[in-house]
Amino acid sequence: MPRARFEAGQTFAEFLETAVANQELWRAVFARTRVPDETIARVAALPGRWRLLVLLEDWCGDAVNTVPLVARLAMLVPNLELRVVGRDANPDLMDTHLTNGARSIPVVMVFDEDDVEYGWWGPRPAALQQWMMSEGMALPKEDRYREARRWYARDRGLTTLEEVVGLLESAARERATAG
Repeated sequence: MPRARFEAGQTFAEFLETAVANQELWRAVFARTRVPDETIARVAALPGRWRLLVLLEDWCGDAVNTVPLVARLAMLVPNLELRVVGRDANPDLMDTHLTNGARSIPVVMVFDEDDVEYGWWGPRPAALQQWMMSEGMALPKEDRYREARRWYARDRGLTTLEEVVGLLESAARERATAG
């Protein structure tokens, strides 16, 4: 990832100011986000500095239910920085992070301080993604997304945080063994 693309991205606060679709929902979800102290400690303990580049669009329901938590984590941990870029404005980046051949968002990419990518997460927590691609597909779209919203409400973002933090920890281990 060229550093310029990261630096050209919006901070989450800037994104909140410019979001048009779902703006009140974005703000409400962000205001309610809580990151457990042990999660903060796990990320703070990672060696080096880490960057998260997030591909999203403001209309995306999965993004509004997950990205505010990741953004809150980045705000609470000194060795983590987050920027947001639009999926539609970055098709080349999106096309290198497809989910089953689709431009599904959000995508959270993990980079170290040397701009080496160590993996990515998205578009939703693994258990929800598995349900959406199996039983969820049997439901009409409206019902499928209503069930997804219920899942997110019950989970309160904990699975998203666990998966993203696990990816960061894996990246730190990989970097340590490569260095």
